[in-house]
Amino acid sequence: MNTFFRRPLPQPKYSTALLAGLGGVIAIGLLTWMTQNIGAALLMAPFGASCVLLFSAPGAPLSQPINVLGGHFVAALVGLIFASLLPDTWWAVAVAVGASITAMSLLRVTHPPAGANPIVVFASDPSWLFLLFPTVSGAALLIVVAVIYHRFTKLPYPVTGR
Repeated sequence: MNTFFRRPLPQPKYSTALLAGLGGVIAIGLLTWMTQNIGAALLMAPFGASCVLLFSAPGAPLSQPINVLGGHFVAALVGLIFASLLPDTWWAVAVAVGASITAMSLLRVTHPPAGANPIVVFASDPSWLFLLFPTVSGAALLIVVAVIYHRFTKLPYPVTGR
């Protein structure tokens, strides 16, 4: 039982945790503001989870730009394909999520928050334009915000030389 509740992550400094939260505020705030003021859909729920990785674990492999952009694109594409071919049922949503995990893994662009994209697709029944707005454009803006933000916070992002 002790192992089950063990926290493997080290205790962060309070300033580091606050900076991670501030990064999320800025990124989601910008996407929300732009969505409301320029009329282009740039925001979806999985981007909140992407911010956790981008600002709290910027050095993690799953936080790198190719994973954020590629993972969201692949998972949204899989969701759209499955939604166009299968009925809107519980099992179709589950199969679409599983297929997106498989595709991201095979393409080496795994990004856990993107696993929710097929659920968003089935729940909202968007057009194919969903791939561009909000998926690619929103993910790209998150990456830009993360790069700029981490230049100010002196945390390396993206991580190179792997």
